[in-house]
Amino acid sequence: MTHFLADILRQPEELRRMLNHLRNSGQDALRDAATAIRNAREIYLTGVGASWNAALSVLPLFTVSGCRVYMQETPELLHFARFSAKSVVIVLSRSGKSIEVVNLLTKARTEGATVIGITCSEEGTLAKEAQLAIVLPTKLDHAISVNTYTSLAGATAALASVSGGHSGDRQIDHLLASIDNVEQSMPDWRARVEESAWIDPDVSTYFLGRGCSVGSCHEARLLWEEGAKAPATAMGTGSFRHGPQEIVNAKTHFGVWIDGAVMREQDLAVASDLQKLGARVMLVGQRLPSSFWDLAFEIPAIAPDWQFLVDVIPAQLCAESFARQKGVDPDSFLHCSYIVDGEYGLLPRREQS
Repeated sequence: MTHFLADILRQPEELRRMLNHLRNSGQDALRDAATAIRNAREIYLTGVGASWNAALSVLPLFTVSGCRVYMQETPELLHFARFSAKSVVIVLSRSGKSIEVVNLLTKARTEGATVIGITCSEEGTLAKEAQLAIVLPTKLDHAISVNTYTSLAGATAALASVSGGHSGDRQIDHLLASIDNVEQSMPDWRARVEESAWIDPDVSTYFLGRGCSVGSCHEARLLWEEGAKAPATAMGTGSFRHGPQEIVNAKTHFGVWIDGAVMREQDLAVASDLQKLGARVMLVGQRLPSSFWDLAFEIPAIAPDWQFLVDVIPAQLCAESFARQKGVDPDSFLHCSYIVDGEYGLLPRREQS
């Protein structure tokens, strides 16, 4: 078994640990951060890599909670933004040590902004230097962000809910029940992945999503690239309809996330039309129709705005299987370091002539 797969399979346990932490020992940190958000003049939400994809997933929850946030990836926010003394910057980072995160802390401190750090490492710079730190008890993944991804997304979503006054034990109980149901579904999902012809190293892969699942489809792209070392594309389902569909043919495969409440029939029609045009389609969502799909994952009932917490798991399983089918090692990086600690180039400077 790959380390990647082992990390995926322990995900329900890590999600339960994260949620129980937030309503017990982590409750005060969550409430203090929510108070800072309510008192802010402007709110920035940022991350890089998988942490950015997690931020994309929770943006709708901030919106429905009445929080208007500016979203920008950490490298862009670092070099092209200005803060005020009434700014709050919510930084997501599994290690809290990436160079752009470290430098953003210095920038925020210099310009008087308040940083809320959400991280999985108490030893990281983010946990130590953020004015308000939410440190999660999630065990770090071997290489690819799996549990750290969903834990960061879940904790940030909880922060959005508390900021809008919409959180409580009852909500967490519902989420825990959903996670239990997902855990029961995972053996069937694994079997579906192994039996499916949807995964194919000789095709182009597109991932489409909407709402909270925008983050899931972008994370799927990253999993394809980091795990299977294969290029992929991710975008909003609505955006895909405005031009990019010209690439559809029998050599393009699609993963399509169906939102739990919004634009369901319209996006199911997109998936159906993709098949009519010759593409193979993987579908992920709740209450999926019984129509034939090349690969389908029925997500157990969960609040629509929280679907992202579990709807990325099928893509993780697919990426791990894809890597094995290609004969590549998903447990090591060819070029990237686990923590990017410099802003120059791709290779260690000593390797460049």
